[in-house]
Amino acid sequence: MQEPSIQSFSDLLAVARQQSEPQRLLFVFARPELPEGHTAEQAKRFAEGQGGHLAPVLCVDKSANELGSFDELVAESETTGQEWAVVFVAALSGQMGCEAAPESCDKALRNMVSSIQVGRVAGFLTFDRSGAPMELITG
Repeated sequence: MQEPSIQSFSDLLAVARQQSEPQRLLFVFARPELPEGHTAEQAKRFAEGQGGHLAPVLCVDKSANELGSFDELVAESETTGQEWAVVFVAALSGQMGCEAAPESCDKALRNMVSSIQVGRVAGFLTFDRSGAPMELITG
């Protein structure tokens, strides 16, 4: 069986809703930052839109049916006052028709934050503020 192709946030919602078990979507919002003790050259590159790292600033989990669009997610995030540029997304499957427990979601979100902090982001879908999918280059 071929895995579904996710080319947009709408695709993500559609695929999540089609799964045999209920899905919780896990979101970690991040913004670019300079590392502590950065050099003048790093600051210059950062000002030009290069370098730095992505720092998680906000986490939330939602049922696949709670969101209608990416714009709704952005609007909700704006109520927090946290600036962000990238959102990382993963899904957590429920079992036997029940959604994943809140404790499982919290643990998965903590693991996502830890992974992002050390640059292990390959397993996540990533979208920019406009909802466009992104491919991050790490290294």
